[in-house]
Amino acid sequence: MTPIKVSETEHLPRWQRPEALLILMTVALALTFDIWMALLNNFAVEVAKFDGSDMGWMQTIREIPGFLSFGVIYVLLFLREQTLAYCALLALAAGAAMTGFLPTFWGLAVATTISSLGFHYFEAINQSLQLQWLSKQRAPQMLGVLRGVGAMVGFIVFSALIWWGFVAGDGEGQNLDYRWPYLTAGLLSIVLVLVMIFAFPRFEGPTVQRKGIVLKRRYWLYYALVFMGGARRQIFMVFAAFMLVEKFGYAVHEMATLLLVNHVATMICAPIAGRMIQQYGERAAMTFEYVGLIGVFSGYALIYYFVTDPLVAAVLYVADHIFFAAAFAQKTYFQKIADDEDHAPTAAVAFTINHIAAVFLPAMLGYLYLAHPAAVFWLGAALAGVSLVLARLVPRHPQPGAETIMVPRGVVPAE
Repeated sequence: MTPIKVSETEHLPRWQRPEALLILMTVALALTFDIWMALLNNFAVEVAKFDGSDMGWMQTIREIPGFLSFGVIYVLLFLREQTLAYCALLALAAGAAMTGFLPTFWGLAVATTISSLGFHYFEAINQSLQLQWLSKQRAPQMLGVLRGVGAMVGFIVFSALIWWGFVAGDGEGQNLDYRWPYLTAGLLSIVLVLVMIFAFPRFEGPTVQRKGIVLKRRYWLYYALVFMGGARRQIFMVFAAFMLVEKFGYAVHEMATLLLVNHVATMICAPIAGRMIQQYGERAAMTFEYVGLIGVFSGYALIYYFVTDPLVAAVLYVADHIFFAAAFAQKTYFQKIADDEDHAPTAAVAFTINHIAAVFLPAMLGYLYLAHPAAVFWLGAALAGVSLVLARLVPRHPQPGAETIMVPRGVVPAE
């Protein structure tokens, strides 16, 4: 099949255009990943009998493929980006489908490694495709739409899980058979990937991507933001939901209800964040996000010892997702400062940078969580503070030559 240039797709039906394919990829990703995340903590605690240390080590195993995301660059020597995206989604779906059948530490480690390899390779290549296939003017709005589509899928998934949690097992969300939700989500995602393979043409971006690792000094602020985001996000993903199950005793249907509320909030907030970035710029969006996250992590640290009402913890959990709705500002910032041929290799390198801390933090903090749970969340607040300082270095109008407010002599700042 001869590739079609993205700039020449106007003659195609809307459902066959690049934006439609990005939406379908988002649906497949959200379907599988949301099921995996929604059930993991309950499955680990109730079936696999994990404690905080076990969960920390499991998340470290999960993040190793993310740390090795730079391998995408070498895979692209043999596969087209679009083809690699399909393969990665299939791996994610296969790993999720087998999860419920492996209720041991090492069984979960195998399933997690397969699904994580698919997830991280897809996310790296998906970012590249988004930045290549969407114009700089269209990207903030469309990325907000994609985030909203993912949230809508999550809304449907968690509605189904709430129903399942009430009617399955003993009727109170206990003694549930986790195999079937995982298997169902994996198989449905595989079907969606097959639709993508046979229903969509091959698309070609406007610029041929570099084949090799790209590290440029002028991208340093983007690298720093990505690194801090990865470290901070690990604390939330590993320990916030785990605390809800361990300390406050949230059952499956209660966790699903909470995640459903999160996705409703994201459906509303993500498009707003896209318009905010278009109107006020990436610096304002990042500042809003990081100030909010300092408050969220500080709140988690305080409630662990002083609050017994699970509703308070739930409010903070939802608040985090509201602030996270603006996180794609990092992508649009990079799109504005980068050379067009750097999108694919830099996306892969950025995912590796994002996961440097993710490889060692969960396991180390798992031990800290056993001794001083609040200290884990105080560390999250400190990392959000560092991110805030970095965000203030982003120009109002970033562009090549004006990547930070510290503009070199001879370059007119875009302020």
